[in-house]
Amino acid sequence: MSLAKQIAAKRAEKELSSFDVEEWGEGNEPLTLFFSDVAARDISKIQKKHPNFITSPSMDAMVDLIILKCLDKNGDKAFEVGDKFILMGEPLGVIAKIFGAIFETVSVEEHEKN
Repeated sequence: MSLAKQIAAKRAEKELSSFDVEEWGEGNEPLTLFFSDVAARDISKIQKKHPNFITSPSMDAMVDLIILKCLDKNGDKAFEVGDKFILMGEPLGVIAKIFGAIFETVSVEEHEKN
């Protein structure tokens, strides 16, 4: 097995990260969104539409990344491209929190170990 295939196999075994969005929940239960780590192909895809994504991410680009990465509890895509108009109407703070959670690469527990 090639090294690249070994790396891909390890990535496939990794658990998804999650983020609770209180603002989108029902009752006292927040909505939980799931996502995998941001990969080079994700950045490449977003940068085709938003060339300055890395240096200056726009709200448009943030929402596109949320649509690309977020999954529901069943592992299905949480949002469709057609949902962008609705997401663009959400408060800036909510979009920024979700976007930030997707880009967070070191958990609090891992940080405390170091």
